[in-house]
Amino acid sequence: MAAIKKWSNGEFKLSTLSSKQREKELKWFHDAAKPFKGMEINVLSETIPTHEYESKTLTKAFEEITGIKVNHQLLGEGEVVQAVQTQMQTGRNLYDAYINDSDLIGTHSRLQLAVNLTDWMAGEGKAVTLPTLDIDDFIGKSFTTGPDGKLYQLPDQQFANLYWFRKDWFDRADIKAGFKKKYGYDLGVPVNWSAYEDIAEYFTNDVKEIDGVRVYGHMDYGKRAPDLGWRMTDAWLSMAGAGSVGKPNGVPVDEWGIRMESGTCNPVGADVARGGAANGPAAVYAIRKWDEWLRSYAPPGAASMDFYQSLPALSSGNVAQQIFWYTAFTASMVAPKSSGNKTVDDNGNPLWRMGPSPKGPYWDEGMKLGYQDAGSWTLFKSTPVDRRKAAWLYAQFVVSKTVSLKKSHVGLTIIRDSDINHKSFTERAPKLGGLVEFYRSPNRVLWSPTGINVPDYPKLAQIWWQQIGDVNSGAFSPQEAMDRLAEEMNLVMSRMEAADKANNTYGGCGPRLSEPKGAKYWLDQPGSPKAKRNEKPQGKTVPYEKAWN
Repeated sequence: MAAIKKWSNGEFKLSTLSSKQREKELKWFHDAAKPFKGMEINVLSETIPTHEYESKTLTKAFEEITGIKVNHQLLGEGEVVQAVQTQMQTGRNLYDAYINDSDLIGTHSRLQLAVNLTDWMAGEGKAVTLPTLDIDDFIGKSFTTGPDGKLYQLPDQQFANLYWFRKDWFDRADIKAGFKKKYGYDLGVPVNWSAYEDIAEYFTNDVKEIDGVRVYGHMDYGKRAPDLGWRMTDAWLSMAGAGSVGKPNGVPVDEWGIRMESGTCNPVGADVARGGAANGPAAVYAIRKWDEWLRSYAPPGAASMDFYQSLPALSSGNVAQQIFWYTAFTASMVAPKSSGNKTVDDNGNPLWRMGPSPKGPYWDEGMKLGYQDAGSWTLFKSTPVDRRKAAWLYAQFVVSKTVSLKKSHVGLTIIRDSDINHKSFTERAPKLGGLVEFYRSPNRVLWSPTGINVPDYPKLAQIWWQQIGDVNSGAFSPQEAMDRLAEEMNLVMSRMEAADKANNTYGGCGPRLSEPKGAKYWLDQPGSPKAKRNEKPQGKTVPYEKAWN
């Protein structure tokens, strides 16, 4: 009880629960963990501030309360995916639990190597399942639910890719007047890609310098590495408008361009000839714009940066906007000016804001508009049951209502409705540049992770970065690269189909490639894949104050 009171009234005092409720919840963890006291378990996640907090602080709290020691290791995203894949392929227990992206939901629900948490919580894991877990409070629950309606992963942290811009620059009278004179409409939050491109060109080639600093109208990354592939599978094609209408992902064509007919669980192809959209006009347009903007409007060196290098670079204060900015970096972007952050004022108020992602010319009402990462706890059947139960206790501890509000304020990767609607976030909202407004907006459902159309995320995701890298290097045109990508995805899915038919590898839900009917047939049909459109419509913006309406 001493440890429980210490943590409840100290680190976890900021909570949606009362002091009495916190102590009761922590006491439950203490009691449920008695059979595993003295055990040492190993868990793995990627390296972001939220997981650093878990690894350094929450493991200590958990051990003091339960007697279970947790080695919470942090690695890069690619290494986490590799470890997950290795454990699935070999059946060796490398880690007792993983926080891996819900992008793998299609994989986990098909391979049935991950524990079905719905059945686990009602059966074998019932005694170690927190009575106050409140699954319906998790805002990412739909992302971690398989086509069978079962929960396979438990959200631990969540962040979205949104539009980011320097509001202080956009508000300057001289900059606003110059933009209006050149383009005929007001400078503001871009509603479409045409406006984003106009703003990128204006700051890079017209404004050029602000307060003695050379400025640029765009930021991105292009290093030939695995995270370049995730840059695209993270809904870039859907932002342009490649997929179908439907939430949380397009039906029947998702943001990867993979077609899976409604009511089925069998992907039928990624190329336009089979009704997919990975090499259709919208996808090719999306890749071309990524390449053009990176070359024309981003700071020197951006093309050689990776994900981890490029996003924090905004704090150097020389970029006017970014179309694809992850809210996981909010914590570093609100760091005090004394730390070298040039995007806050002397009082720590952000000079920037985040807004909704601009829509590409192929985007239709009712489509998803961007990506939302949901790093989620995943248990594997290959983990011995006693170790799995101990790891499940830790997983629930770090997302419990006792802990989650404080963790949300540390990492700003909110997972619970009860947390984002707490008065502490209302008070902090002005310091967070739009994060609270986004998560309280009913439109947040337009941002979602990779969905169930992708039958085996690790196998298919690794194909992307080489093709995209060949565009930036000039080796292939966007059309050639996407043709090759679609062909390779089909090839890999054909192998999955053979394995599923022979060994039931994917539980009967593996790909079943359809006979190609030709591009013209499918482009003439309504919905995705979509025939070529006017790719430079009139730019449109809205004032920031109306952006989330």
